[in-house]
Amino acid sequence: MVSTPAPEQPQPQYATHDVTNQAPPLAPYDASADAALMEGLLREGAGWAEDGIRRLGLRAGSAEAQEWGEQANRFEPELRTHDRYGNRIDEVDFHPSWHHLMRTAVAEGLAGAPWADDRPGAHVARSAGGLVWGHTEAGHGCPTSMTYAAVPALRAQPELAKVYEPLLTSREYDPGLRVPTEKRGLLAGMGMTEKQGGSDVRTNTTAATPTTEPGVYTLRGHKWFTSAPMCDVFLVLAQAPGGLSCFLVPRVLPDGSRNTFRIQRLKDKLGNRSNASCEPEFDGTVAWLVGPEGRGVKTIIEMVNCTRLDCVMSSAALMRKTLVEAGHHARHRSAFGARLVDQPLMRNVLADLALESEAATTLTLRLAGAADRAVRGDAGEQTFRRIATAVGKYWVTKRGPAFTAEALECLGGNGYVEESGMPRHYREAPLLSIWEGSGNVNALDVLRALGREPATVEALFAELAAAQGADARLDAAVTRLKDRLTEADQTGARRLVELMALTLQASLLVRYAPTAVADAFCATRLGGDWGHSFGTLPGGADLDAILERALPDHN
Repeated sequence: MVSTPAPEQPQPQYATHDVTNQAPPLAPYDASADAALMEGLLREGAGWAEDGIRRLGLRAGSAEAQEWGEQANRFEPELRTHDRYGNRIDEVDFHPSWHHLMRTAVAEGLAGAPWADDRPGAHVARSAGGLVWGHTEAGHGCPTSMTYAAVPALRAQPELAKVYEPLLTSREYDPGLRVPTEKRGLLAGMGMTEKQGGSDVRTNTTAATPTTEPGVYTLRGHKWFTSAPMCDVFLVLAQAPGGLSCFLVPRVLPDGSRNTFRIQRLKDKLGNRSNASCEPEFDGTVAWLVGPEGRGVKTIIEMVNCTRLDCVMSSAALMRKTLVEAGHHARHRSAFGARLVDQPLMRNVLADLALESEAATTLTLRLAGAADRAVRGDAGEQTFRRIATAVGKYWVTKRGPAFTAEALECLGGNGYVEESGMPRHYREAPLLSIWEGSGNVNALDVLRALGREPATVEALFAELAAAQGADARLDAAVTRLKDRLTEADQTGARRLVELMALTLQASLLVRYAPTAVADAFCATRLGGDWGHSFGTLPGGADLDAILERALPDHN
């Protein structure tokens, strides 16, 4: 008997797996779609770079570049101390995505290129580029920042600068350890801190012994935090017979042999994991003196000013990136019958974050403008930069962790999983308040400037005076600041620097931002009409205007 086959059963639809009410991928997007950024670029003298910044913003927000950032952190650098035959090589391998990021950053002038660019605003354009390219990932910003900062320090030794500066300012990324002068472009790193002292570099014990060749020394010691060990050259502090001095240490010597640079280990860091930070050992390591013996700190001070500006820039970029992520989620996620972006409380949170982000971006570009004009001989801007960079470094980087935590919370549980990218941003945020001097170090630096360089106080108040009479709350805060200066001491240093930062940010917003932004900032940050967390703007704040400016496509 032939049986009749049973009719084919329909396949189950797995209705429980239908995905609804989730935000689509953010990428591609335009990382330069930021009114505060583009207005600041024009205002600070780099309008000629606008087309390039917009092009870079589109590339930063592309799906490809966003994937590079994710992969560079997922596949972390690997240390190889020896080759297969047992030869000491001390090399670090990076994922190809790291090299894609680096190649773009160097080509776009985010490393040493501005020092070879005579156009006014070149350093502003670089900072603006960092603000948009920082939307990819933060780790590769370390070697580009150090390369940028090394150039003015190296100029303390003109014969060395003549050899290395054209390569440090190149727009060509040429990885691999080879004789520096045979490469198309170079990267620079730093080896300042040691385990017994950290920021107190005067306690360094690495010894520098002169050789028979003038200006050439050998080093012996162990550095504690030296980032980007695959850079070509390093600026290092060591104790010479005449005191703490600055030295140039190449990884490969002119004869092609490897300089002694034994990498003991890579740091297992909280964040910034795409970037290799290491502990190198020097033992007979050949080094060239940069600047006079005993003047190491003075030689590197210009380098510190540059890297501190980059800390401010990177914090501002991280704020903007996480705000964009939070706004994107809120535009596409619904709860309790309405989109999150239309819920009054969420709008308050996003608007409050937008204020903080705009203040950070605006201050970053003002500091970059001061740096650019100082390089070109403006003594007043040099004096302002001296104190304002330390103030900005203290405050903006302090705001970063709280900001990224709040932005992450806007995504709820979705923001707490690695796939969202938000945990990576959150882990990155604390680094920027630690690198180039923690909060206390920068606050003390401000006190030093106040005590030893009275002209810095005059420069700061001249900047604040440009907004005098425009907002009563700002005027009152400036008066409070003047009163506090008479009793400045270590105990109250943080309160003093915080007030400096807030008055400086407020004065910039009062002058340059829309009324809704400036008014809300002054009411909350200076007027006290604010809570203790983001999302506590007063009832009179114009949330619609603030959000239209910060997230123009939120509808």
